[in-house]
Amino acid sequence: MSKDENVFDEMEELDNIVTLSDENGEDHDFEFLDLIEYKGKEYVVLIEDDEDSDEVVILEYEETEDEESYISVESEEILNAVFEIFKEKFADEFDFTD
Repeated sequence: MSKDENVFDEMEELDNIVTLSDENGEDHDFEFLDLIEYKGKEYVVLIEDDEDSDEVVILEYEETEDEESYISVESEEILNAVFEIFKEKFADEFDFTD
């Protein structure tokens, strides 16, 4: 593998990472898994970029001309519906447990 290919692989991997700050101002890296449309809104499905993590995070996604926003979803109904869509799409790639 050439040096350029290695740099490209690292850049490609970083394109999949979203860094979010928690309420204490601490940054956490998440791997982007999917963008799902549900009832006219878009939701991102993320997983913490940590080998020990196995829980997904679902946030509402909004994009304006200036920035991207990720908004907490309070509705259990929406969270469950979006997660069900995600599970159906990736049933062959992930082992889902309840």
